[in-house]
Amino acid sequence: MARYEALGLIETFGLVFALEAADAMCKSANVELVGYENVASGYISVIVRGDVGACRTAVETGIAAVEGMEGGNLYSSIVIARPHQDLEKIIKRYAITNLITE
Repeated sequence: MARYEALGLIETFGLVFALEAADAMCKSANVELVGYENVASGYISVIVRGDVGACRTAVETGIAAVEGMEGGNLYSSIVIARPHQDLEKIIKRYAITNLITE
């Protein structure tokens, strides 16, 4: 199992804001877009991973991108440094590769 030092997550209301956040996150730092999930009633979470500094930069940039949009609605965000290895069980469910095959 690959070891990643951090996870970065942003949750927004609406696909347009989630896409803007994901685009900004991936362009701003050396992170890998893991996937996304439509959590409930239009709330969408975007997940990236990489080293701690890159995830912090990516999340901060994603937040700024959403807040800079008219009507931008950021629900929550977090950076988890050194996540426990068992979180991989959850992350795999939302990986883009799994979403494509479903």
